Amino acid sequence: MHETEIAPPLAAADTRRWWKLVSGYEWLVLAVASAGWIFDNYENQIFNITRDDLLGELLKGSSRGVTFWGEVLLGVFLVGGATGGILFGWLADRWGRSLSMILTILVYAAFSGLTYFAQSLWQVAALRFLVALGTGGEWAVAAALVAEVFPARARAYGSAIFHASSVLGVACAAVAGIVVGSHWRHAYLIGILPAILVLAVRAWIREPEQWQRASTGVVRDPQPLDVPSDSPAPLPPAHPARPLGSFEELWKNPIYRKRAFIGLLLAAVGLAGYWTVLIEGQHLSENLLIAAGTPKPEAARRAKFAFGIIQNIGGGLGLLAMGPLCATIGRRRAFIFFFLAALLSTPMICWLPRTYTQMLILLPIFGFFQLGVHAGYAIYFPELFPTRLRATGSGLCFNGARIVAAVTMPLSGWLKSLPHMDLRLAVTILGSIYALGVFLVLMLPETKGRPLEE
Repeated sequence: MHETEIAPPLAAADTRRWWKLVSGYEWLVLAVASAGWIFDNYENQIFNITRDDLLGELLKGSSRGVTFWGEVLLGVFLVGGATGGILFGWLADRWGRSLSMILTILVYAAFSGLTYFAQSLWQVAALRFLVALGTGGEWAVAAALVAEVFPARARAYGSAIFHASSVLGVACAAVAGIVVGSHWRHAYLIGILPAILVLAVRAWIREPEQWQRASTGVVRDPQPLDVPSDSPAPLPPAHPARPLGSFEELWKNPIYRKRAFIGLLLAAVGLAGYWTVLIEGQHLSENLLIAAGTPKPEAARRAKFAFGIIQNIGGGLGLLAMGPLCATIGRRRAFIFFFLAALLSTPMICWLPRTYTQMLILLPIFGFFQLGVHAGYAIYFPELFPTRLRATGSGLCFNGARIVAAVTMPLSGWLKSLPHMDLRLAVTILGSIYALGVFLVLMLPETKGRPLEE
């Protein structure tokens, strides 16, 4: 079968709204997966919120040193996320989704709490790497879990809601940063709380039927799209399963190898844009306030609000919009639309605002497109791989991309810390990476209306 022809789409006879196809248990899975992703993003963003105070205390150096080492530590975090995503994605295919999710949550919660005791730059770097092992792994596991549990016609919406819940984690990090102020250690101590979620996973979440069939040596063809998940239906034909989580198969199969490689680069575009462009909403706001005569402590506080709350609201709406857009116009067209809009919104946020009020008006638009595209990864990547490789392939795409994105962090830090470099110009230059995303997505198949491959 040709690469772009995954399987013939099946007509959807059931005309009910997508949410009426979702059972109570499936909503519960979404809630638990989203809670893990919320805490995951708290751990991701708390460094961005507190890094000036953290590095200012540990380095006691110039603002240029803080800027450079901040970007380097973000690169370390991305490498850790890539390692964890690949490792735990593989374990999720081998050991199951629920056990792997428990392990990822325990890892990122424990090492976030230990950051409270850090006394040197190398300790922070090591702990951020270990935190990232868990956060990177959690996404791969949860994305596969939601995709396999939700009914086919509701899958894009459920996956988008899952990824959109990340904005709550960013908001929590922003609030924590505002509350703790310069006492940055307390914000990391809060990161222990997600460990409580392990109890919910252990008590309520069972392995998806698709994974159970694959793990016992028998898989079945997917159910038609018009059959609700809670309705009895004849079982499709069964056939022998292949090894779970096989990197050898992923590499030797030309179709899956291509999807993994192109998917990894596609995610690298979004992640590089996130860590070099999107997070600068905070510093762009702060610089604007300081230029207007606002004292630095007050400017920093208001910039955290602008970034963590206002920009985040727009980002959350963008994430939620990606699901319906993917379901309506297809995965590839939705990606192209968001990448082009992200490309245009970068110079807009850098050069148009002249006042803090104008910045607050434009930041939600900036966040909508820059962050919204990331929900597409949770929708698209699990659909590119069969059950036996779903978490492995998705984890490799989304989190392996962190290694590629990490390469851009020293470049970003160097560019932004040049003596006469305007941050606005640096961000505009870095934002040009979104043009590459348009080209890459055209090299992958359209999966709208296709059943998940077993």
